[in-house]
Amino acid sequence: MTDQRYLNAADPSSPLEIVPVGGRIGAEVRGLNLADAEADDLVQPLWKALTRHKVLFFRDQHLTDDSHEAFAAAFGDPVAHPTVPVANGSRTLLGLESRDGHAASSWHTDVTFVDAFPSASILRGIEIPEAGGDTLWANSAAAYQELPDALKQLADTLWAVHSNDYDYAAVLSSVDPARLAQHKAVFASTVYETEHPVVHVHPLTGERALLLGHFVKRFVGLSAVDSAALLTLFQNHVTRPENTVRWRWRAGDVAIWDNRATQHRAIADFGLQPRHLRRATLNGTPAVSIDGRTSRVLKPAQPEFAVAAE
Repeated sequence: MTDQRYLNAADPSSPLEIVPVGGRIGAEVRGLNLADAEADDLVQPLWKALTRHKVLFFRDQHLTDDSHEAFAAAFGDPVAHPTVPVANGSRTLLGLESRDGHAASSWHTDVTFVDAFPSASILRGIEIPEAGGDTLWANSAAAYQELPDALKQLADTLWAVHSNDYDYAAVLSSVDPARLAQHKAVFASTVYETEHPVVHVHPLTGERALLLGHFVKRFVGLSAVDSAALLTLFQNHVTRPENTVRWRWRAGDVAIWDNRATQHRAIADFGLQPRHLRRATLNGTPAVSIDGRTSRVLKPAQPEFAVAAE
């Protein structure tokens, strides 16, 4: 039973040693080696803890690419990023590396420009700045629950178009045109657009959560100006300090987050210090609105199959 004193209280029935970090989101799991977490008796409690706390932190794991991918395969169905090449020497891992002061930093949910966006992400720290380079997460389910009734009713009716073809200058710390063009050429090598409900129902918990972030291009039926203003309004509710948790990385740390109930952003405050992490993502399912409709792919266009003659 949830401790009513605060939303993010530990579950006393869990077999894991869980220490909540924030009042609404985030918990550290202690005394567990993820390299040994392939057994069902560990994976199921971890999933239960993840859907409760939204993001789990593990100190001093020091996974390799192989053990990182093995854990991801035990925890779910790992998938590579749809446009960015995998990290050297891995099968599905995405490399997140900065060595020249250029980094992406904006609030988002991973890969929402596809319909079956990831269910969870597993990020490990390899090389961490001496200072700076923390990551923030926000609880998008708590954000929805705390919306004023008028905004909640509005959000319930809205759909948004998410795309990987967006304003890269607003996300990257560099404004160098050549660098921006190179980043876009890779990230948007294939342009994806998907319509998602702004409020979706979590497939495991039944919670309603806001599905937004920087991949939102526009709201269906609204102008670009109105869409931008409305996105800012809802995003401000998601990223209120009360809904967030901040993690100070150490090399060897692992963070796992429920991608269906969170947003996150890296903090690009580490200057020229190197920062290197690798991420596994787990396959998900299309979002389901509160009236039962599912996400719709707009781009790339789906093939039309001719009906065979009788």
